[in-house]
Amino acid sequence: MGTMIAVALSVMAAGSYAAAAVLQERLAAAGHRGRTRWVVALLLTAAGAGLHVAALAYGTVAVVQALGALTLLFALPIAAIRTRTRVSAAGWRGAALTVAGLAAILTLAQPGAGTALPGRHLTLAALAAVITLALLGWQSTSATARALLLAAASGTAFAVGSVFTKAMLTGCTWPEAVATAVFSVAGYLLGQASYRGAGLAGPLAVVSVTNPVVATVIGVLLFGEGFRYGTAGLVAVAAGGLAATVGVIGLAVLTAGGTAPNAGADLVPRSAEAHAASLVG
Repeated sequence: MGTMIAVALSVMAAGSYAAAAVLQERLAAAGHRGRTRWVVALLLTAAGAGLHVAALAYGTVAVVQALGALTLLFALPIAAIRTRTRVSAAGWRGAALTVAGLAAILTLAQPGAGTALPGRHLTLAALAAVITLALLGWQSTSATARALLLAAASGTAFAVGSVFTKAMLTGCTWPEAVATAVFSVAGYLLGQASYRGAGLAGPLAVVSVTNPVVATVIGVLLFGEGFRYGTAGLVAVAAGGLAATVGVIGLAVLTAGGTAPNAGADLVPRSAEAHAASLVG
């Protein structure tokens, strides 16, 4: 029962985050002009965060974070509604792979008994990873590389923030509360910065992949979370994770226009409307 509640809350959170991401990309494309959009995006993000925290109270970090990949999947109906066009066959294939992969992870996930708070070494290592990725992104001369590195930093920060949140549900001191706030705010700001000059899909895909991978690794190490059926279960989860990743990347490629950029070249910055239009057929 707890897992079902976690799934429902995670799906609602992903919907809120997806709508917020679309608004954030439009704000970035417009030079962050538009107070109403900024407020609405912030409210949607806050709603998504609240639902996400509630989901963590019922489900494992691995499951809740994996379901975050639905954020990009929800771009399909959002794009279709905004552009009044049909979802392409390739779009549905990417969606199907994503859902199938997430279903495998969800079915095989097994809660752990661990409740320990992240230690100093884990916190410092995570902080160093986020800072390094962010600095590499800001130093990059390629708009695409900058966006993807900032998105990776955002996904890592969100994952660590969720791990702290999960641990805090059983007990909390002010240093952990501060760390949770720092990682969560950093994830939000880095995510918004990643949309500037490279659109929505690529950064959102990187966040959707980085977030559950980092969170799952930490969840296994810290909370003793795992997967059923031993080695066979791990192989099935790996296959599910691969399917979900391929699906997410496929959706991102569609949104980027269906082709990968040349080595060293930047994707041409486009508005949210152009990204949405290329995601549907």
